[in-house]
Amino acid sequence: MESLYILIPISIVLTFAIAYFFWWSGKNGQFDDLEGPAHRILMDDDDTSGLSEQDNSANKADK
Repeated sequence: MESLYILIPISIVLTFAIAYFFWWSGKNGQFDDLEGPAHRILMDDDDTSGLSEQDNSANKADK
């Protein structure tokens, strides 16, 4: 029974701390875009059509 005098205030403080950090993370934009990074990793940004002529001639010389 005496342990409840310690456990209940600790649980209340812990609940408020978790609620505060959840509110803080929402306010600072942590939950704005959850799917963007997952889709962005699938996008291919490598574009080889923009190579300069010097790069193209160097590639032909290697072959």
